Amino acid sequence: MHTERKARWAVRQSALPTAVRSCPDCSSTRHRPSGKIRVNANGKLLDVWLLLSCAGCDRTSKVPVHERVHTSSLEPARREAYENNDLAVVRELMMSASLAAKNGYSLDWSGTWELEARTPLHAIDDPTPLTVLVSFELPVPVRVERLLMSGLGLSRSRVRRMVADGRIRLPLAPDAKVRRDFELTVHAPAAPLAQLAAPVAATRREAVRELGAADVVEAPLRLSRAVSGA
Repeated sequence: MHTERKARWAVRQSALPTAVRSCPDCSSTRHRPSGKIRVNANGKLLDVWLLLSCAGCDRTSKVPVHERVHTSSLEPARREAYENNDLAVVRELMMSASLAAKNGYSLDWSGTWELEARTPLHAIDDPTPLTVLVSFELPVPVRVERLLMSGLGLSRSRVRRMVADGRIRLPLAPDAKVRRDFELTVHAPAAPLAQLAAPVAATRREAVRELGAADVVEAPLRLSRAVSGA
């Protein structure tokens, strides 16, 4: 009996995305996080900005995070994180799709991730199905077939063929982009009909040798019984 095979693939962060927006001072459209957050207090009201740096000229620009909010609306720990340029909060804000949409820019995720694939040391044609849990450390949109190519070490054409043949079973289309955890299974190829018929043919040949040619000619029924074990 085959034991169940499981693997874990993790999409790890290698860099933060860049903000795609025009720079007033140069032709660059890429902005990196400066690592800083600015907080401005006006009485009981606060303004909070994420500071970006232009990749072309280093010009600093501000992305509004909170505008004219009452100090009581922010948890003390959150305000302290803003004031101390907490790197985890900078990371969170830089990867926020809602913040990007609110401020009219998009995120470029190129070169921000790598796949850590921990797969059992078995051949791809191992008869035991392989269940793979894919988890995401960052919400990067990655095409499913690209994950499969990287995790299984296969070409795009072979991945697509295996999906079409039902050998790779997915909860979504291979050309879809995904950014949340999901599971997939990899199955061995079905045995060709010639292989399935081989044991029966071998048994018949063995029966012929045991009965002898004359017996086969005179008593085909005995051959059938010998093959079936009757």
